[in-house]
Amino acid sequence: MEPKVPGTLIAAVGDNCIDRYLPPVDDCLVGGNAVNVAVHLARLGRPVAYFGAVGDDSAGEAVCRALRANAVNVEGLRRMSGQATARTDIETLADGDRRFVFESFGACAAYRPGLLDIARLTEMRHVHIGWLRGAMELRQALRSSGVPVSQDLSVNNCSEDLDPSGLDIAFGSAPSAEGEAESERLLSRGARVAVVTLGAAGSLVNQGGKIIRVEAVPVRVLDTTGAGDAFIAGFLDAHAKRLNLKDCLLAGAAAGSAACGVRGGFPQPPLQPFVHDDGA
Repeated sequence: MEPKVPGTLIAAVGDNCIDRYLPPVDDCLVGGNAVNVAVHLARLGRPVAYFGAVGDDSAGEAVCRALRANAVNVEGLRRMSGQATARTDIETLADGDRRFVFESFGACAAYRPGLLDIARLTEMRHVHIGWLRGAMELRQALRSSGVPVSQDLSVNNCSEDLDPSGLDIAFGSAPSAEGEAESERLLSRGARVAVVTLGAAGSLVNQGGKIIRVEAVPVRVLDTTGAGDAFIAGFLDAHAKRLNLKDCLLAGAAAGSAACGVRGGFPQPPLQPFVHDDGA
């Protein structure tokens, strides 16, 4: 039986997947924006719950095992019959950056939080939304409850899910020269705080027109997959401690940098000889 979910938890809602690294890496790992954020928060000692959906397949079992192994509450994880667990095929480049060559969203595309899920989410200390179809509807349902909500707007691919209005914290990404303009756009469209990651150029936060920048932490890059998700977890953990925004950026930068030193979204044993159920 899962532990009861107290109001001190942070919830991550949205995507999960199997990251399949193509040769010559040739590994399979559990990932996905919302899962990565949840796991990194848990590894920072923060009580956290995950809400999302997997297929009724061995890939879904792997996602569930990885979350449990990292002490993430999975009462909100739904198994969807007739759906496959999401999968992403990744080509690793020479500099450690990656290129997504195939994505199948599977059960994640069909997932919407139900009424019971939403009722539980209103009791959370903070709700973070990753890749989620219908994100705006969830935010509207949570708004009247007063629970703070953040969202990573750099991962959603539907225009209706990219509206930052009403977000307590909007996370985005941009080239360094465009970061301030992107933060101003997010604020102008209704976000209370805008956080923009700038890759190797670091990150910035904008609240009320006051912009703070921090540099990236130097690191020997093995794999950038999940670095942005680790950044978000570091920022949210510091924010939950009521640190100032610069210290939140610094915490995010440290977490994102550390994530670049491991393969995948978070430290985990590879699933090989695991093969995704679609047989590909």
